[in-house]
Amino acid sequence: MTELRQAIEELVEKHLPDDSHFVVEVKLEEKLGKTRVLILIDSDEGVTIQACAKVSRAVSEELEAKEMVGEAYVLEVSSPGLDFPLGSKRQYQKNIGRELKLTLASGADVSGKLLEVDSEKVKLLVKKKEKGKKATEEEVLFPFAEIKKSIVQVSFK
Repeated sequence: MTELRQAIEELVEKHLPDDSHFVVEVKLEEKLGKTRVLILIDSDEGVTIQACAKVSRAVSEELEAKEMVGEAYVLEVSSPGLDFPLGSKRQYQKNIGRELKLTLASGADVSGKLLEVDSEKVKLLVKKKEKGKKATEEEVLFPFAEIKKSIVQVSFK
């Protein structure tokens, strides 16, 4: 399954609309004798339905021509939802300026505004509230190795 997943990921990369698009994840699941191929793509400017349809058609044609997956399969191409954890540096960079909720390896949750990203860590502006005092903001670095999950927080302001 790992080799097939990698082969499909390479197909997807070949058929992305342009350099602003990238693969987030390729998942393969077996359900009731059918293989479900889930492809998540993202873009620095956001993903359109047209981009998903283009990738879906191109990948589907190649999967069938090369008989890479059994006859009974379901192919889904979409962008990751807001509740989908960030997984790559590129996804973090796309969300600079937005509020994130990090779940750390220690189990603690931290929320703050994403300020910077580099190859090893992220910098958040975190609000610190001490009892009886006015809340202050502090820039805090979090190495990727300590981050278990990162979710963009939706603001309706």
